Amino acid sequence: MRYFINISYSGTKYHGWQKQPNADTVQAQIDHALSMLTGNKEIETTGCGRTDTGVHSTNFYLHVDINELKYALDSFKFKLNRLLPSDIAVLKIHEVSNEAHARFDAIFRKYEYRVHHQKNAFINESSTFLHKIPDYQKMNEAAKILLTTNDFASFCKANADTATTFCKVEIAEWKETKTGWAFHIGADRFLRNMVRAIVGTLLEVGYNKISIEEFKQIVDAKKRTEAGESVPAQGLFLTEVKYPYING
Repeated sequence: MRYFINISYSGTKYHGWQKQPNADTVQAQIDHALSMLTGNKEIETTGCGRTDTGVHSTNFYLHVDINELKYALDSFKFKLNRLLPSDIAVLKIHEVSNEAHARFDAIFRKYEYRVHHQKNAFINESSTFLHKIPDYQKMNEAAKILLTTNDFASFCKANADTATTFCKVEIAEWKETKTGWAFHIGADRFLRNMVRAIVGTLLEVGYNKISIEEFKQIVDAKKRTEAGESVPAQGLFLTEVKYPYING
C-alpha cells in the first residue's frame, strides 16, 4: 500500500532533502526511521522535490510503499515521530492509490524567503539579515513581471539537470511580517535554485542597482549569468504543496 507522509523540518543541520553518500539528509533520517518501524531495511521514500542544504519546509510531502502496516495511522504517526529527531516532524499520513506520486502529481508549490533588518539572536537560522532596507514597493513592481513570463532560465542553476525551464508562476510578492519581510512565490513547478536567484535579483532592484526595466531584460535574456547572486539558504521555506486528491 502507498502512503503520503506530510512532514515539516528545519534544514539547518541537513545537507538538503535527498540522500547523499557521507552526508546527513532529511530523507536519510526518514528512511531510517521507517525501516526501524516497519522492519523493512530496503524501504525507500520519494519526495515532492529536492530542497538544498540549509533550506527548510513547513509542508513537505513524500510517498512510501509499505506492504503491511502494523498500526493504525494515528499510532503509526506517533511512533514515527518518536523515532525522528526533534527537527523533523510528521504532520499527517494519507493512504493513497498505488499510482499516486509525491513529485509528479503535485499541481502547485509555494515558497517563502524570509528576511529581517534588526539583529535578532533567535531567527538567524530561519531568516536572512539584511543590513540595508530595500525598496519593497519597487521590488513588488518588478515581481509582477514574473507573472507574465513562462521561461525562467535566467534563474536556473547552471548545468542543472532539467528537461525544461518553463514554469507557471501564479504568486510573486513581498509581504511584511512580524520580524521583517517575506517573499512569497507560488508556481506549478520550480527550477533548481530558482527562488534564491529571483530574490537575489529583486534585491538588486530594491537597492537601486538595476531598474525594473533591467530586471525585465534579465528575465527575457534567459541566461543565468545575467541575473543577480543567489541569497543564502537559511531564509528559504517550502510552505505549500497541493495535489488534486488531497485536501489539507
